[in-house]
Amino acid sequence: MNDRVALVTGTRTGIGRHVAGHLVSRGYTVIGCSRHPADWDLAGYEHVIADVGEEEQVRALLAGIRRRHGGLAVLVNNAGTASMNLLLTTPGETIERIVRTNLVGTVLVSREAAKLMLPRRWGRIVNFSTVAVPLRLEGESVYAAAKAAVETFTRVLARELAPLGITVNAIGPAPIATDMTKGVPPETLEALLERLAIPRPSTLEDVTNVLDFLLREESGAVTGQTIYLGGAG
Repeated sequence: MNDRVALVTGTRTGIGRHVAGHLVSRGYTVIGCSRHPADWDLAGYEHVIADVGEEEQVRALLAGIRRRHGGLAVLVNNAGTASMNLLLTTPGETIERIVRTNLVGTVLVSREAAKLMLPRRWGRIVNFSTVAVPLRLEGESVYAAAKAAVETFTRVLARELAPLGITVNAIGPAPIATDMTKGVPPETLEALLERLAIPRPSTLEDVTNVLDFLLREESGAVTGQTIYLGGAG
């Protein structure tokens, strides 16, 4: 049954929670994780407390999936964090946290997840980027740099895993009304949206529409791509 098993990181709130519920509605058994317990539950969903930036916790997370489900078909690397600060006012611990969660976490979970996909020689890995990368968004230099690295990682890993039947792609949403954007001043968000071809916030449904496309069996020739929402590329 591991052909319908999915791992989604960062599922306590926001995009991750929505994606987890969406995949359950599509017939997947979904394992989600976050650094803190989730305050919601759903039939077909399992929650694990794990920090994706910590290697041993990632190993334990994927070892548990192997024991309980035998393998993995889909990975959605959603876990992320940001901080709206000009670089001159960004503390070192904030820089480390942003890079560790967004980049290191994506790399570690992808590595361990791909091992579980190997026996079937089929898998889908979907990473999350942001329109802050192509827009070179001021005040998000560290976050944009970490996500730019995720995009490069996506392209390179796609080439490494293509012979094994595993695709690797990324989605770059425009701002979505989640906990991550609550602290951003409205005028800043408005100025960002005006730089898009479609100047509106992304929706959770926009995200899962692209995700559904990338997970399809027929999308096996689509790999190494970053799809931006709103026309930011």
